[in-house]
Amino acid sequence: MLGVPLGEIALLAAAVIVAGVATGILAGLFGIGGGAIIVPVLYEVFGILGVPDEVRMQLCVGTSMAIIIPTAIRSYLTHRAKGAVLNDVLRAWTIPSVIGVGAGAVIAYFAPSAVFKIVFMAVLTVIAIKLLFGRESWRLADEFPGGLAMTGYGFLIGLTSSLMGVSGGSVSNMIQTLYGKSMHNAVATSAGLGVPITIAGAIGLMIAGLPKMALLPPLSIGYVSLIGFVIMAPVSSYTASYGALLAHRLSKRHLEIAFGLFLLLVSARFIATLI
Repeated sequence: MLGVPLGEIALLAAAVIVAGVATGILAGLFGIGGGAIIVPVLYEVFGILGVPDEVRMQLCVGTSMAIIIPTAIRSYLTHRAKGAVLNDVLRAWTIPSVIGVGAGAVIAYFAPSAVFKIVFMAVLTVIAIKLLFGRESWRLADEFPGGLAMTGYGFLIGLTSSLMGVSGGSVSNMIQTLYGKSMHNAVATSAGLGVPITIAGAIGLMIAGLPKMALLPPLSIGYVSLIGFVIMAPVSSYTASYGALLAHRLSKRHLEIAFGLFLLLVSARFIATLI
């Protein structure tokens, strides 16, 4: 890795900065925290730098979680100011989602990279199909269930987030719309849920990656690259509020179509890495 030309490093840094701008806008626009674009970008960056395949995807997921923390906070504060956050849903899902993140960190300790890729593309494809072809009649109910069902949803959101390196918005948005919530409310609430998920996820993946430090690039703490975090986090955090403002100017259907197409593109990219 030390033999990579400085010019190539500069190009990679520039690419990460551009991706950071896109990440922030997408985070505010879709409430996804931006992980769906951070992970593919970092996958290419770490590949060029020679990070072994054994830890490459896990490093992308952990670094993505760390990068998303300030972005999720900024996005949530913007949506909260608009009064769009469903606070009762946020309270019901916060603790179960953090427990789910912890379970994902344990899986990260044992599972190969392929598991993360398969979960990533499978979840995104299902959500994209629902967004693009779903109808208003595609509902499980008009109101959320109580008790164990809501706890289970929170756990599922946290678990998939930890395995995908996202803030939970993808799965959270789908669940909320299946219970009749508007896309705008779903995005805003997902942004709020992303705050505890990303903090817990980054810490968990740092710990999970400590036994693999010999395989990881310099300035990494477990499965979190401090270099990736330092470059991308400030840029994505700054641009998140612009995406959130844009979300409130789009119609519900336009927001769903844009989100669905975006998720399909990301899923296709990871299918290609498994072929």
